[in-house]
Amino acid sequence: MDLIIFDLDGTLINSEAIILGAQYETFGRCGIPHPGREAGLGIVGLSLDIALARLAGLEVPDDRLTQTYREVFTAMRQQALTDPSLDEPLFPGVAETMAALRAMPGVKLGIATGKSRKGAEFIVARHGWEDLFHVVQSADDAPSKPHPGMILNAMAAAGASPERTAMVGDSSFDIEMAVAAGAVPVAVSWGFQPAASLVALGARHVLQRMDELPAALGMAGTD
Repeated sequence: MDLIIFDLDGTLINSEAIILGAQYETFGRCGIPHPGREAGLGIVGLSLDIALARLAGLEVPDDRLTQTYREVFTAMRQQALTDPSLDEPLFPGVAETMAALRAMPGVKLGIATGKSRKGAEFIVARHGWEDLFHVVQSADDAPSKPHPGMILNAMAAAGASPERTAMVGDSSFDIEMAVAAGAVPVAVSWGFQPAASLVALGARHVLQRMDELPAALGMAGTD
């Protein structure tokens, strides 16, 4: 592989608590019933306005809902500085696998996330990844997943071909995006959507642990 692109929420970071917390608070403020945990996690990965509209059963995005969520999430992220229950920790094996990939000559890493660029940059800075990722694609850079725009932009920036590019994610949107871009779709088993559904959509590999990634992709330097 020349380029490996990662989703953030549900793939590299466990942001379930803060995302669901912000959803419930937002829907409460806007007087909209929240459809529950499974539905709330099922829309993670879409661009925020589209995700919230789908969760609320709306045909088009609602500016009030989107803005309220932004305000709530910003406040919760500040609260998370002193409240461990709202933390967004790395999933097991992520830090070690990133270090191993960084050490492989010729391999470039990228991010494709439904977060805003500001949100993506916050996570990158928090984990000291400023020099790790060659390209970061966010909801501000391309149409919402599963449109292939994020991957196409990343491949162009990295000079990588589709067959030598992998997309690692936990949602149907990640897998559909990879398939549409011609990249290798890789699913993780610990994320916000069932792995079986991702296989049905075309995932070629399902990781049980992040450190399985290099071997799954047949990369040099693996045992």
